[in-house]
Amino acid sequence: MGAMPSNSSRPAPGRAQPINALPFGTGLGRRVWRDAAIGLGNLAALASRAAGRGTGTSIRGQVITKLYPPAFDELIAGRRIAAVSGTNGKTTTTHLLTAALRAVKGDQNVVTNADGANLREGIASAISQNMSAPLAVLETDEQVVPELITQGHPEVLIMLNFSRDQLDRHHEIKSLGKKWRDALIATGTAGPVAVGNIHDPLVTWSAEAAHRAVWVDMGVGWTQDAALCPNCGSVLIYQTDDWHCPGCPLRMHQPDFTVRGDDISTPQGQHWTLHLQVPGRFNRGNATCAFAAAIIMGVDPQIALDAMAGVRAPAGRFSVGTFGETRARLLLAKNPAGWAESILIMDSDPVILAIDSAIADGADVSWLWDVDFEQLAGKHVVCTGPRAQDLAVRLSYAEVEHSIVPDLSEALHGDYPGQVDVLATYTAFLNLCRMGGVTW
Repeated sequence: MGAMPSNSSRPAPGRAQPINALPFGTGLGRRVWRDAAIGLGNLAALASRAAGRGTGTSIRGQVITKLYPPAFDELIAGRRIAAVSGTNGKTTTTHLLTAALRAVKGDQNVVTNADGANLREGIASAISQNMSAPLAVLETDEQVVPELITQGHPEVLIMLNFSRDQLDRHHEIKSLGKKWRDALIATGTAGPVAVGNIHDPLVTWSAEAAHRAVWVDMGVGWTQDAALCPNCGSVLIYQTDDWHCPGCPLRMHQPDFTVRGDDISTPQGQHWTLHLQVPGRFNRGNATCAFAAAIIMGVDPQIALDAMAGVRAPAGRFSVGTFGETRARLLLAKNPAGWAESILIMDSDPVILAIDSAIADGADVSWLWDVDFEQLAGKHVVCTGPRAQDLAVRLSYAEVEHSIVPDLSEALHGDYPGQVDVLATYTAFLNLCRMGGVTW
C-alpha cells in the first residue's frame, strides 16, 4: 500500500488561514469574492435598518471584512484620501472638509464615512457604497491611523489632539502618538502632509515626523494630558499661549493658520472670516484645520469657507429634542477635554448633565475629577444617568448646586423655564436622541 498523503500542510481545524492562502484567486475571482461580500453586507445593513437597530453601517462593514478580509486595504487603495483623527472633533471636522471638497469635485466624487463609523469596518462600509469616487474623506479611529497611513497613503492627515478617552481602551495616549509618528517616518515622502494642532505636544511630536507639516493655532489647548515631553520625558513648561521642553528641542511651532474668534489669518497677512452653524471655539479650531486641509488639496479658500458655512452639526450634536413639554438642546462630550469646552457654551439655567459608563463610554469615570465643573457655579445642575451619583460627588467638591435624578426620562420631563441644555456622554446622548425624536 502506498504512503498516505501528508496532512502537515493543512491548517488545523478551526485555525484561520493566512490571507494569501484564502481561496480568493486573482483578478476577476477576487472581485467576485469582494462584490459578493459587499452584497451580503448590504443585505445585513438592510435587515438591521428594518429591525430598527441603526443605519446598518457597522454591520455591513463587519460582514464585508469578515467574508473578504482584504476589503479594507483594497477599498482604500487607488484614491486620494484626506484622513481626520484625534480624540475630539473628528466627526465635525470630517463633515467640514467633505463639504469643501464636494463644492469643487461634486458629491459623487467624494466618499466619506459621514456617520462616524471610523474603524476599519466602518471605513470599508462607507467606501463600498461609492467605489468609483476618486476622493475619500475618512474620519479615522486613532488606532487605525497607522494602518491607513502605510496602506492608504493619504494625501493629508488632520491631527487634532490627543486626550484620555475611554481609559480602559486607549490607556496610554503616548503609545498612540508613537505609532502615528512611526508610520509617518516609515512612509516618508509617500506619506501625508500633516495638519497639526500646535497646542498639543504629542500631536506636535508625531506630526514633526511627516515630510511636511502645516501648523494650526486652533485657539484652544488642553494641557492636562500633556505634562511630560513625549520625546525625552522632561516636564514641559507652559506659558501664556506657548510651551516648550527644557530637555530637548521640542516646542510649540509658529502657526501657518491662526483662528481668533471668527477670523482666520496667516503670517503673510491673509485674513478670512468663518461663518459657521456649529457653535463653540473648539469647532472654530476644527474648521480652521479643515480649511487648511482643503487648501492643501487644491480648493479655493473662499469656496471652502462658503461650503463649510452650510454644514450643520453632525450626528445629532446640538440638535433640539422634545421630551413632553421640555425642549432640550443636546450636547455630546466624551472625555475631559470635550467636557471642558462644552460647558462653556451651555446657556440655560438649570443645565442637565448625563453620565453613563457603558462599553462605548468607558467604564472608568475618574475623568470627572479633571473637568473644571467650577465653571458652573451659580447654576443649578441636574445629575442624571447611571453614574449620576459619581457626578454629584464631584459637583459637591466643586460647590455647585445640584440635584440627582438618575432616570434620564424623568430628568428630561422636569419643569424647566424655556429650553434647557443637556450635556451627555456617548451612550446617554444616543438614548436622549432616541427619546427626544432626534434623527440624522
